[in-house]
Amino acid sequence: MIIELVTYIGVGILCLIFAFLLIKKHKIKLIHDYHHKNVTEKDVPAYTKQMGLGLLLIGAGCLVTGIINFFTKKQFGIIALVIASIAGLVVTNKAQKKYNGSWFS
Repeated sequence: MIIELVTYIGVGILCLIFAFLLIKKHKIKLIHDYHHKNVTEKDVPAYTKQMGLGLLLIGAGCLVTGIINFFTKKQFGIIALVIASIAGLVVTNKAQKKYNGSWFS
């Protein structure tokens, strides 16, 4: 149970750190080259902010999942992870389509 908590918390914190670097520092190099090759220089701040927001949602979902599962001793936290992951993927998908054209163009 404690290993599960540490894993969820660890992954969540890593996602939140990367989200911070994307949102505040605009570290576009954290995203693979082909995912941002069509993003113009002026769109980099908006693009990294949206991609960071998607990652922030996923990271928060990981943290909440670990905490819920630890305290309830059940796997109810998976619901939070699924909801947060879907929301995060929707945000990143919109950013990809808007600023890059698609995921692999």
